[in-house]
Amino acid sequence: MNEKAIPEKILQIIREKDNFVLLTHIHPDGDALGSLLGLADILDGMGKRVFAYLDEPVSHLYSFLPDCNRINTSYSKLNRFLGEAGPDIAAIAIDCGEADRLGDQKNQLLTIRPFLVVDHHLSHHNYGDLRWVDPQCSSTGEMVYEICEALGCTLSYKCAFDLYVAIATDTGSFRYECTRARTLEIASFLVACGVQPEEVASHIYDNFTPERLKLMELVLGTLDLCENDQIAFIHVTREMFYKSGALMQDVEGFVDYPRSLSSVKIAVFLKEGKDDMVSVSLRAKGECDVAEIAKSFGGGGHRNAAGCRFSGVPLEAVREELRHVTLDAISNSTSSGR
Repeated sequence: MNEKAIPEKILQIIREKDNFVLLTHIHPDGDALGSLLGLADILDGMGKRVFAYLDEPVSHLYSFLPDCNRINTSYSKLNRFLGEAGPDIAAIAIDCGEADRLGDQKNQLLTIRPFLVVDHHLSHHNYGDLRWVDPQCSSTGEMVYEICEALGCTLSYKCAFDLYVAIATDTGSFRYECTRARTLEIASFLVACGVQPEEVASHIYDNFTPERLKLMELVLGTLDLCENDQIAFIHVTREMFYKSGALMQDVEGFVDYPRSLSSVKIAVFLKEGKDDMVSVSLRAKGECDVAEIAKSFGGGGHRNAAGCRFSGVPLEAVREELRHVTLDAISNSTSSGR
């Protein structure tokens, strides 16, 4: 168990407080949602009152998660909860590497005291009153499991399911470098609680809509290989969403397709969003550090999985900027003999 790494003050606050607001980042993935719902279930089991708040509705890709309908997007209802709780309250941000990613209400949310943060991103930007940040953990789901064990709580089946989804999605079903012996040990405990890996895999990978498949066809048609096929670019535009009828969340996992090419060391996925925002997902294999690339543009993540955003810059200009930077990253890793 990783109990020594968990600040005792965080465990103390969880034991002592009776009301909790749970938060995660905008456009939440499986780790964010699974960790949030898993922790909510743990707190329920301790007799706590929990308000799980999200800036937007849960993506249909994760509607299979137990009790996902408990996540509330109403800030007015959150305010009522805060009023009822008074000073007997704490906020916990899950899997959120920077305060800006808490969403439109971030300034108000950060006024909740104490504000705790549990995160595993290497590029974490410090915020909140107390933090447990452990980049050695494969996922925040793994960290929530450690919190549960440190508190002496018993995992319910629902919680085990949520945490397995969190860990499985952030490790690429245990394929990525972040998968450790402890990760697999925890996964085995969750399976022992009744979680069926084939059921989870079916929910995660066999959940396409016709619209998502149509969008994938359009996106894969943009594949652009360069530097002897070591760098792969794909992109999605607003027009593609309109043509396919797909939603923004339908692009989750698309970046893994160019990454799967045997010659590719860095895959880049550019997503044209609203308000002239271009979001970038970066994936790498081997020794290339895409977290450093993302960091240079104000983003962050892990060595082999990171992201950043550009505001007011056309998609083509973003692509050219990243083409130069990724080319340098490939050259540097080659010249260093790695």
